[in-house]
Amino acid sequence: MIEKDWILNKSSLIPLHQQIYEFMKRKIINGEWTVGTKIPTQRDLAKKFNVNRSTIVFALDELSADGLIESKVGKGTFVVNNTWSLLASTPPPDWNSYVKSGSYQPNNKTIQEINRAEINPKVIRLGTGELSPELLPVKEMEQMFKRHSPHTISLGYSEPKGSLYLREMISNYLKTKKIEVSPTSIMIVSGGLQALQLISLGLLYRDSTIFLETPSYLNSVHVFQSAGMNLLGIPMDDEGIRPESIRRLKKQHNGALLYTIPTFHNPTGILMSANRRKELLDVCKNEKLPIIEDDVYGDLWFENPPPNPLKSIDGQGLILYIGSMSKTLSPGLRIGWIVGPEPVIDRLADIKMQTDYGSSSLSQFIVAEWLSSGLYDEHIKKIRTKLKFRRDFTLEILNTHFKQLATWNIPQGGFYIWLQIKKQISIRKLFEKALNEGILLNPGNIYDSNNHFHLRLSYAYASLHELNKGLIRLSELIEEISY
Repeated sequence: MIEKDWILNKSSLIPLHQQIYEFMKRKIINGEWTVGTKIPTQRDLAKKFNVNRSTIVFALDELSADGLIESKVGKGTFVVNNTWSLLASTPPPDWNSYVKSGSYQPNNKTIQEINRAEINPKVIRLGTGELSPELLPVKEMEQMFKRHSPHTISLGYSEPKGSLYLREMISNYLKTKKIEVSPTSIMIVSGGLQALQLISLGLLYRDSTIFLETPSYLNSVHVFQSAGMNLLGIPMDDEGIRPESIRRLKKQHNGALLYTIPTFHNPTGILMSANRRKELLDVCKNEKLPIIEDDVYGDLWFENPPPNPLKSIDGQGLILYIGSMSKTLSPGLRIGWIVGPEPVIDRLADIKMQTDYGSSSLSQFIVAEWLSSGLYDEHIKKIRTKLKFRRDFTLEILNTHFKQLATWNIPQGGFYIWLQIKKQISIRKLFEKALNEGILLNPGNIYDSNNHFHLRLSYAYASLHELNKGLIRLSELIEEISY
């Protein structure tokens, strides 16, 4: 709400409270803070502006005297007027009411805080699910652009399913995972999250029930909930989701489909065994329960390749398979894909054209070049080696500083370690204290609302220095905090 790049001029002759008053008044008059907008508390404003609370009180008193804000006992301070309502007899639209009535649900409060904190370069991000900037192939990208003249790169719209050339390259790439699929059954999307959004818009009814692992990444994004659907968790063990209860739950809740991340699960890092994959697919076939298989981490194995995807043993078109380059090549490219029965892909492609008229043609061209040139294979081998080193580095810190505090898994690939804290503490209090010290955590309750004793640690993003510093301080904070 308060821009990080706006700071008080403490050497100015204009009093500090006057500067704050003018800044906030400008926000209201320009319509950036609309009628109904809640103003941060005096304590929060004092912290943001780095001034005494008395300075904030002076500024707010002047805004109140101008009729621009009003305090409501027990509720806070709100914008009640602006230029439009001062000049017009009819009050302006209350945009705040529009915001609250939108169909898309707001993010969980903690996730909103995480999203805001992630833009601060000084924060140590111990849970971020993306590759570190130092692992991204920036130089290789620059060289690739230089090798191609502008005449070979299309800057126009691509066809509804995406670039045919890219879909052909993905078809060839998927053969390495034992998935045989033609380009007509592949659609390019702007990352895995858009794939889920299109499925929710195009294939499911409101009030449908989605089965998923507990905990699950899907709980941290509201794509299905905002489409009016319900999420129902299925327990996991060390081999992945436990399918024995699916039959009973499907009858009780009329389940529409199952969403699963069988390979290096987010957030637990669990790798579903080959036997469990077959068992799961058999149950879903018998129950005629479609599956969304999210395989965005599948290339990031360390010592041994994982079992082939569920899609590789799908002989009935039961599975919609999602892949992406966001976790392996570059999140900024925003390129992923959905594989499924051709009529389903046609339906999703039609909806995609209604929403964004196709993914970036430039990004599609670049990904196709990475796949066709063999550069992707070389790159992914390097990334595996570097991620394995980072995993081992993180495990060494945990073994040194967390043995008495927590237990954890040893992931065989992917980004995540699922850390279980032994001590009875408030996970919210830990999150807040860590953030106040510039350490950003991903607590377990954003992946399962009932989970108050896990953290998702990522060894993929923070630098080695930051991992060491952040984790050691985290261990101290856990020791310091009492419930």
